[in-house]
Order: sequence, then structure tokens, then C-alpha cells
Amino acid sequence: MISILQLLNEAKESMEEFAATRKKGAEKISNNAKEKGGLALLTWHHFKVKLPYYKKAQEGKLDLEKAKKEYEETYNKISLNMSQIEFQREVGRLEVLGELLIKNK
Repeated sequence: MISILQLLNEAKESMEEFAATRKKGAEKISNNAKEKGGLALLTWHHFKVKLPYYKKAQEGKLDLEKAKKEYEETYNKISLNMSQIEFQREVGRLEVLGELLIKNK
């Protein structure tokens, strides 16, 4: 019989693996965009902001309550009055928080 502790450990590992895979992809995209330069730097800003969140989740240190609060704050902050760089950063932040929160459902 599977214990609740085993199920919780499997769910935790699944989140950590998910975050590790997503982090690897975000690192590759951000590195390529930075190397390319020019307008690709907008992509770099979008993906670079995701890395610390994936790292925390990969290490099992993501505080879900704080993440939910930050998701809502970020969602409310996004506007057309932002610069392109600010917009890319905040949309990247919203995206990574949303991914991690949905994965944890």
C-alpha cells in the first residue's frame, strides 16, 4: 500500500523535475538571445527573470502562498504604460509563477 508520505514525495519530485526541465530550457533561450543581441534582448529579459523561480522550485524552496500573492501583484502591475523591457520582465514573471502554481494544483 502506498503511504501518503510516498505520494507527497512523488509530487514534490515531480515539481522539482518540472522546474529543472523548464529552467534548462529558459537558460538556453536566454543565453541564445543574449548572444544574438539587438531586439533579441527583449527575449533575454523575458526568460532571465524566470530563472530564480525555477531554481527555487527545483530546490523545493518555492513558497506557494508567496508565489500566489506575487502572481496577483504581477498580473495587476502589467500595463501598456510600461517600457518594452518592463513588459517582457513582468510577463515572464507572470508566466513562470503561473506555470509553477498550475503544476502544483
